[in-house]
Amino acid sequence: MSEGPSHVVAIVDDDAAVLESFQFLLEMAGFSVVAYASAHAFLAAPASRLRCLIVDQHMPTMTGLELAACLRAQGVDLPVMLVTSAPSPGIEARARAIGVRGVLAKPLPEDEVFAFIRSCDPR
Repeated sequence: MSEGPSHVVAIVDDDAAVLESFQFLLEMAGFSVVAYASAHAFLAAPASRLRCLIVDQHMPTMTGLELAACLRAQGVDLPVMLVTSAPSPGIEARARAIGVRGVLAKPLPEDEVFAFIRSCDPR
């Protein structure tokens, strides 16, 4: 699968090992990926045409939900999938309220991650 710049999947996770392995998994599946070690690094990056964002919930200084809310407040309608090791009805409700497409529990079910990415219109 040949992915152009509008097909780039952004991932944000503060755990370097998780970030690297997740990036490798997605690249092996044929996706172009850009990885960020924090929400602030993602926000500071030059704007690009992204297909979607997959973000960890539990990060220092800014959670995944806070990042998604920040994007929505800026008028950015990027499809977002939240990843967490501790899913809860509260997190899922807050995610829905700000337009996050879904919440996945770690360890990530690869088929659901791939389905999410493929469901996102290239931007």
